[in-house]
Amino acid sequence: MKTILKIDGMHCAACVGRTEKALSRVAGVDSVFVNLASEKATVVHEAPVSTGELLKAVEAAGFKARPDNTSGDDAEIAGKARLRFVVALILSAIIMVFHFVPHFHGLNYLLWALATPVQFWAGAGFYRGAWKALKFKTADMNTLITIGTSSAYFYSVFVVLFPSLVETTELSSGVYFDTSAMIIALVLLGKYFEARAKKQTSQAINKLMNLQPRMASVVRSGSEVSVPVSEVIPGDEIVVRPGERIPVDGNVVQGYSSIDESMITGESLPVEKSPGDEVIGASINKTGSFTFKATRVGSQTVLGQIIRLVEEAQGSRAPIQRLADVVSGYFVPVVVIIAVLTFIAWYLAGPSPSVTYAFLNFIAVLIIACPCALGLATPTAIMVGTGKGAENGILIRDASALELAARVDTVVLDKTGTLTTGAPVVTDIFTLEQISENEAIGLAASAEQYSEHPLAQALLELAKKRNIQLMESWDFNAVAGYGIVASVDNRAVVIGNSRLLDKNSINYENLETAMDRLVQSGKTVMIMAVDGKANTIFGLADTLKPESRWAVQRLRDMKINCIMVTGDNNRTAQAIAAQAGISEVVAEVLPHDKAGVIEKLQKEGKKVAMVGDGINDAPALAMADVGIAIGTGTDIAIETGGITLMRGNLDGLVNTIRLGRQTMRTIKQNLFWAFAYNTALIPIAAGALYLFYSSGGVPEGLNFILGDYGFLNPIMAAAAMALSSVSVVSNSLRLRSFKPVKMN
Repeated sequence: MKTILKIDGMHCAACVGRTEKALSRVAGVDSVFVNLASEKATVVHEAPVSTGELLKAVEAAGFKARPDNTSGDDAEIAGKARLRFVVALILSAIIMVFHFVPHFHGLNYLLWALATPVQFWAGAGFYRGAWKALKFKTADMNTLITIGTSSAYFYSVFVVLFPSLVETTELSSGVYFDTSAMIIALVLLGKYFEARAKKQTSQAINKLMNLQPRMASVVRSGSEVSVPVSEVIPGDEIVVRPGERIPVDGNVVQGYSSIDESMITGESLPVEKSPGDEVIGASINKTGSFTFKATRVGSQTVLGQIIRLVEEAQGSRAPIQRLADVVSGYFVPVVVIIAVLTFIAWYLAGPSPSVTYAFLNFIAVLIIACPCALGLATPTAIMVGTGKGAENGILIRDASALELAARVDTVVLDKTGTLTTGAPVVTDIFTLEQISENEAIGLAASAEQYSEHPLAQALLELAKKRNIQLMESWDFNAVAGYGIVASVDNRAVVIGNSRLLDKNSINYENLETAMDRLVQSGKTVMIMAVDGKANTIFGLADTLKPESRWAVQRLRDMKINCIMVTGDNNRTAQAIAAQAGISEVVAEVLPHDKAGVIEKLQKEGKKVAMVGDGINDAPALAMADVGIAIGTGTDIAIETGGITLMRGNLDGLVNTIRLGRQTMRTIKQNLFWAFAYNTALIPIAAGALYLFYSSGGVPEGLNFILGDYGFLNPIMAAAAMALSSVSVVSNSLRLRSFKPVKMN
């Protein structure tokens, strides 16, 4: 049994850990998986467990929870995040301006008044998060932000309230309200983008649900009646007309038709259906009318199963570890302990006035170790990286998607619409001596000009490309599952598969060798007969995109394994894979099979990216470590994928992984510099130089920095903190020089 809860208030990996620990303690719970991105907890239990008990456990951990089937207030949460950010940004900007104007009486009090609502209203969430972490005896990003901004804020308050006390220590009376306020504003900007992204997590599910028609034409008591789809039961006979969506799964009992199943299978060619064949709910009836018997309804349909798979995949845990959170778990407590020990040591053994020196050294340690740069290390790089991606047609939905893209070692590619163009084209023409290619194309296209079948459209497109004038045709008749018959220029034209020619007693033995060759290469074959004599065959195929082979080779150069997964038949799949340079192929798979392929690779320890464009790819896109959707595909795929290639070109896939790797490399560099400045100066901030200058003697040029006894001026601690922030931002801006690669 599973219970899914929606959880509000989580911010990092430490929050996830606390939630999982709290839920695991509830009696009867076997396992818990908490997903930070979707803000969902999946609780697995054999025996029934009270939802109320689970909600209480989450609340005890410091978060809010509700059953996943209740309507949430994600829009309200995003709105509040935006308001807090806007207020913080405006007030921070005003504070920054006042720091550059000439000092006047009461300026510091004005800055204090402006900074206070930023610190305690806009930044209230950080304080709450830090308090929750403290109750669980841990530390997270909230702890870092709270300590960093509070150090700067309260030191500034101290300067405002006790200026004479600061002056007696010969230290600067400068205030740092701009530092605390601007840090909060920048972090809130990231929180706002996060809240806005989370608001969209349910859209993929909603669009999938909207694929199913609302009503169905059901035969009951000998009459056809329209009933809501929710009232259809297995065994009902349902009538479907051209252009309608099939309401549920079932089997055809009467009639013939051509069904567009691309939203389920991802394949562009309609599938011919006759009595006994299975039809899938939400697919579109293209041509004839038919009656089918319902076999699966509601959540049991293929569409219902896809919805369930997407929900489960989105609710599962992403293999992502936040480096900053891990480091902060050790760094913050150590810094606080050092600061407290510093205060005690100088209070007991420091020069007079010992309280003042102890307090200022305590502040200096906290400021020098202020995690401002650490807070900026990830968001600045992510902001530049995602912006650079957008410039190049790579829409990155959230930071975790970009981070995971950098760690990908296996790419699973859908065939139709991803590696291929997604529409059939005429690739081969074989004619007997009595007819030329252009004459054959003219007759075939003229006969097919009233057909909407994709194969017919391919013939018409070829005629248009060769500037072949179409002739008048009449007596057009489409034979479902076979082909068409028409009269063109007083000649009887038959175009279709071998069954259509057999049905019309037309001999095509002289074309069979060429037919076999085309079939072996994975092509769809159409035979044309004129006046009862077969004289032409057309080979059609969904062709490879121009950049596909280049993209696969570039991925292999990056040590990434490529696998093609498709619902198409194995022969066609192998042919396309060979053209693309892919050796590993999984063919003839249904949507849940695609997700299964991803899961199998993940169990082998692979970091998997799934690339697709169809509704049928949605479960696999959601299951993968990172889902990459082709922007020219369906809305469902785009909504489910963490990254969307807006231009539909696979060079975007190569550049996505390159950009992800470069961004993550930048973040790691940022984290290094964030700590290098601060930690190197912690001993100095703690007063280590007093051992050398206890009797005075600080070089004259260093008095402002070290005072008379070698104690670090807090303003210099803030300068080091600012320098680390500047280095982090400057390093992130280097990502603007990222150059996308393209096929020559």
